[in-house]
Amino acid sequence: MREMGIYVHIPFCQKKCAYCDFCSYENQTDLIDGYMNYVLKEIQETAEGTQMDCQAKLVEPLQISSIYIGGGTPSFIPAHWITQIMDAIRKGFSVKKDAEISMEANPGTLDKSKLETYLAAGINRLSIGVQSTNNHLLKKLGRIHTYEQFLENYKLARQVGFQNINLDFMIGLPDQSLFDIKQMVQEIQHLQPEHVSVYSLILEENTKMMKEYQNGKIKLPSDELEREMYWYTKKHLEQLGYQHYEISNFAKKGYWCQHNLDCWNQKEYMGFGVSAHSYTDLARYSNIEDIPLYIQNFQKGEEVDNIVIHEVQKQDGQMKEYMMLGFRKLNGIDGEDFYQKFHQNMWEIFADELSELWNEGLITIKNDQVFLTNKGLDLANLVFEAFC
Repeated sequence: MREMGIYVHIPFCQKKCAYCDFCSYENQTDLIDGYMNYVLKEIQETAEGTQMDCQAKLVEPLQISSIYIGGGTPSFIPAHWITQIMDAIRKGFSVKKDAEISMEANPGTLDKSKLETYLAAGINRLSIGVQSTNNHLLKKLGRIHTYEQFLENYKLARQVGFQNINLDFMIGLPDQSLFDIKQMVQEIQHLQPEHVSVYSLILEENTKMMKEYQNGKIKLPSDELEREMYWYTKKHLEQLGYQHYEISNFAKKGYWCQHNLDCWNQKEYMGFGVSAHSYTDLARYSNIEDIPLYIQNFQKGEEVDNIVIHEVQKQDGQMKEYMMLGFRKLNGIDGEDFYQKFHQNMWEIFADELSELWNEGLITIKNDQVFLTNKGLDLANLVFEAFC
């Protein structure tokens, strides 16, 4: 049976963070009910094989190996919608008994009742956006919570019964110091989450934080300090027993994020809701970002107009993308896996690229595997660009 992942996008937030360039909207609560009803309709139509274009081929039996509900802030909307999403997915598709079912949540939008509803709906992995243990930094980021509120939410999640929790943190923030990073690691040691994501701040165009930076209102740490933060985090989380399995992700044994791993391994997934991306039948496509237009197209029976096709891959492009995605993993890319997927020899196809990256000290080779060196971790974008 064909295996696939599912991503559902909830674009609503109580407040949009200063650094965020994701498809998310604040002060749009009046759209929640209408939007969610049409997300359910999109799931149903896809399951029934009535959706057009890219998803038309999905009429064949599918088995869902992972589900990820992201945003935006999924925990901002009424919790019964999460239950209805899960019911619609289970009704339309065969979900593996051991499927990883993740949901993003932000402190300040959680309570015991919501958490109990999520668990009852089948959510078995909670990803909480902490970002920092420093309240001053949280305020700069535009977060709606304090670190103390996060601790209350985390305690509730454990009491309710969540046994697989990821915590998101950020480094390279304005006014952030190495002391803040040491405090972050100490808190992780105390809380013992199963998974930790540590992302370097990237200033994106048209975000509030980018404008503040351009106007000289904020100053970022030097590249050297940001890298010191990264390597301190890596070293000490590994000492605490976390496996560094992807550039920005650490996990206790047995808790690697299956949904993300499937994406990095170029496996198929379907996206539902505005801006949600899909990868099926070698096509990469997404839904439009405009919520009213997304709804309107359903009302007019023109759902196909919600889909934007970005690429239909040929094997050459697929192989290059496989390399780029694979280098995100700390164990890199296995030549035998490459051959099984493409029936081509990776070492021959990419001889020039791999040789150049080797000479620059960005990759190393062990047996039939190639992966990033420490220098490659710092300059990963150069490695990715070699396969563009």
